[in-house]
Amino acid sequence: MQTIKCVVVGDGAVGKTCLLISYTTNKFPSEYVPTVFDNYAVTVMIGGEPYTLGLFDTAGQEDYDRLRPLSYPQTDVFLVCFSVVSPSSFENVKEKWVPEITHHCPKTPFLLVGTQIDLRDDPSTIEKLAKNKQKPITPEAAEKLARDLKAVKYVECSALTQVSPTHPCLNQCPRLLLAEGEVWGGGSSESNGVRSGR
Repeated sequence: MQTIKCVVVGDGAVGKTCLLISYTTNKFPSEYVPTVFDNYAVTVMIGGEPYTLGLFDTAGQEDYDRLRPLSYPQTDVFLVCFSVVSPSSFENVKEKWVPEITHHCPKTPFLLVGTQIDLRDDPSTIEKLAKNKQKPITPEAAEKLARDLKAVKYVECSALTQVSPTHPCLNQCPRLLLAEGEVWGGGSSESNGVRSGR
């Protein structure tokens, strides 16, 4: 079976782990436990063919800046996550995360993922942001950033309410790779049948 390696990056506490747990188990974790490294595997059917989607969760905290890139080799696609109610996590997409992944894997494609969209209209969240003269990130602002940074696409989701469920969001990964073909770079043809099989 062909394997697709997908690594998830972004600031701590933006919902990366919730996104993956919700996708792989249809459950939402009840407490926040910072991740060091974790990985999940699911089988997805694309065009009648089974693929193993390997999902690698990483730590967003600065303490892990030297360790985190150890999970980057042979990555086929990155998910760069930010919370739509955390302007600093949105800023760090441009300032930290995209520079980091493009430094280590310059040819590997990435999707920009807005998380926690259920909080975009939450009155207490809006009030908290307003105290700091901030507002939730709009889809338009995120789409513009995705274009500016040359992300393949911008998608958003809520792992908690499944308002915009995580399944369509993560199912984009193998489909995009197959649509784009083998020019992506990132993994090696030995480890990745997606690239060598076309």
